[in-house]
Amino acid sequence: MAYVSGVAELECIELPLEQVGRIRVLPTSETESFVLVRCAQIPSLHWETVKLLMHMFEKGRVMTPKGEKIYTLTPEELLGRPLNDIESKYAPKKLYATGNAKKIPLSGPRAAIIGSRKASLQGLRAASDIARALAGKGVVIISGLAEGIDTAAHKTTIEQGGQTIAVLGTPLDQVYPQKNLQLQETIKRHHLAIYQFPIGYPIQPKNFVLRNRTMALISDASIIVEAGYTSGSLHEGWEALRLGRPLFIWKSVMNDSSLSWPKKMLDYGAVELKKPEAVVDLLPSSEISLEINVPV
Repeated sequence: MAYVSGVAELECIELPLEQVGRIRVLPTSETESFVLVRCAQIPSLHWETVKLLMHMFEKGRVMTPKGEKIYTLTPEELLGRPLNDIESKYAPKKLYATGNAKKIPLSGPRAAIIGSRKASLQGLRAASDIARALAGKGVVIISGLAEGIDTAAHKTTIEQGGQTIAVLGTPLDQVYPQKNLQLQETIKRHHLAIYQFPIGYPIQPKNFVLRNRTMALISDASIIVEAGYTSGSLHEGWEALRLGRPLFIWKSVMNDSSLSWPKKMLDYGAVELKKPEAVVDLLPSSEISLEINVPV
């Protein structure tokens, strides 16, 4: 059952006890009404419950069971500036964020470190080295919390004492891969997690393509550390080039004769990256932000 105080009482498919979870929605008026949904698998919820939760997300009044506030923002509010016509073409209409609200709107130089989920040891070391070097210079590291290169980038940044942003390809109630549950929790508590899919939205392969476009949008530059022909990182690479943002391709990828896509990207403006510090020269040192009010 899903209990809604002062609004309605809705039903959902019953789930085994071990699958039961809770989502607390903050008061929608001066009263203390709230929604308590006793279902963890949102796709199994009655559609009316899903619509209600999505409405609450739109109002920016959702709190997770652990007291984490969820903010609903436009891309303009997140970046603290208007989008140009090229940026607006594929930008999501809404974004959801949880974590340190003081980081909104985003400020300072930001670089996305991306690559293969099934990365080689060499690729993982390169991702860590790049993240360590950039985080040490105050660059915010953005990645997608996926297995492999993304995980190495996030973890190394945190260990370095830097700041990281995870752009999720799932709603907040899902974790993918499951092994990154603790990492996702750490980022939500001390850094920032951003996603564009409300609770109840089905997980589909295309979600990760959209996520990659969003990563390119909020990053000042993107770095492909290691990627094969089917890697989603290529979607972000091409989107970064479309947006006119710097795209770096790590030297070992450029030297891989079995890959043709790096040279194609070079033809469109990508740059071979031989030293992590070279990224800093093409990143903005400061940004002028618009003042916005984040719902609290």
